[in-house]
Amino acid sequence: MPIALRFHRTGGPEVLQVEDLPAGEPGPGQVRVRHTAIGVNYIDTYHRTGLYPLPLPAVPGSEAAGMVEAVGAGVTLVAPGDRVAYAGGPPGSYCQVRIMPTDRLVKLPPGVSDRQAAAMLLKGMTVQYLVTRTFAVKPGDTVLLHAAAGGVGLIACQWLKAIGATVIGTVGTDEKAALARAHGCDHTIVYTREDFAARVKELTGGRGVPVVYDPVGKSTFQGSLDCLQPRGMMVSFGNASGAVPPVDLLQLSSRGSLFVTRPTLVSYTSSRAELEATAADLFEMVSAGKVKVAVSATYPLAEAAQAHRDLEARKTTGSLVLVP
Repeated sequence: MPIALRFHRTGGPEVLQVEDLPAGEPGPGQVRVRHTAIGVNYIDTYHRTGLYPLPLPAVPGSEAAGMVEAVGAGVTLVAPGDRVAYAGGPPGSYCQVRIMPTDRLVKLPPGVSDRQAAAMLLKGMTVQYLVTRTFAVKPGDTVLLHAAAGGVGLIACQWLKAIGATVIGTVGTDEKAALARAHGCDHTIVYTREDFAARVKELTGGRGVPVVYDPVGKSTFQGSLDCLQPRGMMVSFGNASGAVPPVDLLQLSSRGSLFVTRPTLVSYTSSRAELEATAADLFEMVSAGKVKVAVSATYPLAEAAQAHRDLEARKTTGSLVLVP
């Protein structure tokens, strides 16, 4: 019997329970996927804690790779035996086998392994829309990237350098600073002992940056606004330190007509054409060697709770993968 990690109430990692959960047969427009690798992302912890509520009981997880086992009526995009991956769509990837809507799957190219795909698809497509569409970074731009040694951060450092940007990254330790620099970050700020806003102003000659990419949330939001140039953009795309409190919009005018956005991957890949183009751009960057993705840690699926503990304690760098 296939297993899944399910929670019946919100709370800490301990609410994740191993349960038998058969997948059943795919209906029209659906496929059954047997997972070979499952990505772990911060959004999984938001679902588990109830910050982003799901109907209970729920299986968390937004990203995985595997093989198509069976297809439902009318499915033509994929066939049994195809290697596929997905990121976004209905949560529920913390399982061995599941039913998925076909239009949320992308086929994996030969040069991308299943574990690589599970480690990078959600994070890599997030970077793609952030740096090419939310704010289109240009050669010569200087950007501030929080959590530069995280899963999104390490991909973003490389992608931004490929564009020709100068990257200022915040990290929590000297070890993470070295890792971020090894992935293309030009200047690292250890936020636990440095005022990152003051340091950004110093590095930019007082000008500030045109864009801040911030997955941290509550603890960095105000300082990030102080880092922006007039008409700069604050891109808040995560809540690792907690949700951003209500914002007085007059702050934006007093700091120089700033822009603030809270984007999601789902909004940028809602159509099949957008999903395919976003994934293709990521695969091209990886195939060209401009972005390298390594799995920093793997956990058995049954030990997903420990992966969450390590992620929330900021003990991890890069991408985490569960192995069914």
